[in-house]
Amino acid sequence: MCLAIPGKVLTIAGDEPLMRTARVDFGGIVKEINLAFTPEAGLGDYVLVHAGFAIQKIDEEVALDSMNLIREYAEALEDYEERMPEQPRSIFEA
Repeated sequence: MCLAIPGKVLTIAGDEPLMRTARVDFGGIVKEINLAFTPEAGLGDYVLVHAGFAIQKIDEEVALDSMNLIREYAEALEDYEERMPEQPRSIFEA
């Protein structure tokens, strides 16, 4: 199973299509991403990113909804872990 994460294109560098990169913001975490598969992506656009490559340009509303769901899930997971007693992380620690 693959997972692609939405992010916002902040800057773009390079003119050669296969070497074009962007700094992409994933809700406060910024990474350099390859734009070879999304030549249509521009400044301020939202893209889905998998394994360091933007694989699709997406609508801003869809991107923001997805980012909010990911943030809510992370917050719920943190809350759950804080409320649970210390548990072994794997069968090898039991």
